[in-house]
Amino acid sequence: MTQPSAHPDDPHYITRSGWLRAAVLGANDGIVSVSSLIVGVAAADPSPTAAIIAGVAGLAAGAMSMAAGEYVSVSSQADTEKADIRRERKALERVPEAEFEELTAIYEHKGLSRETALQVARELTANDALGAHVRDELGLSEVHAANPIQAALASGLTFTCAAAVPVLATVLSPAGFTIPTVLIVTVVALALLGALGARAGGAPMGRAALRVVVWGVFAMGVTAVVGSLFGVSV
Repeated sequence: MTQPSAHPDDPHYITRSGWLRAAVLGANDGIVSVSSLIVGVAAADPSPTAAIIAGVAGLAAGAMSMAAGEYVSVSSQADTEKADIRRERKALERVPEAEFEELTAIYEHKGLSRETALQVARELTANDALGAHVRDELGLSEVHAANPIQAALASGLTFTCAAAVPVLATVLSPAGFTIPTVLIVTVVALALLGALGARAGGAPMGRAALRVVVWGVFAMGVTAVVGSLFGVSV
């Protein structure tokens, strides 16, 4: 159900939070994990073939892992929400008076007078008692409802697209320049990801881009050091 808005030409970005979180997580993990894997392998073995194979393997495994992980974790969240709603429905059937008083107390806590809180609770209960309790007692809404399929698709697809960037950079990099090429391409990709994610969510782009770049470079740096010191990738 679409909620009415006083400013339809300037929508709230919170409605995008579900898929945007999964998409940014998938894309960031795709770039950072696959780039780190490639850099770690390249530091241990300068052979371009080894780095490419590692990148492709990391892309395939990571995409499946991200999609499956998002689906399982968000499904758990959805199960918890459904369980709470079932308990609330049973409580409304068993002790409607106590539930009404609880709803009234919630509105009083938000700043309404006792009389106004009673009137609001009475009218909302008459219209949709369960909906009122789900929204105002449990804090759940259609906007924030867990959607496992949406999260899995967003995370898996964005991981694949993002991870393809360092893999392609590895394939196209000149011989002997795999690490610097991947590093440069990754930093640019991370900056773009941070800016695009912030723009989609209506947040400041500069700070978001810097945050993504700093942590991504840190992860790649640690992996490169490990690969160089021990001759293995992690």
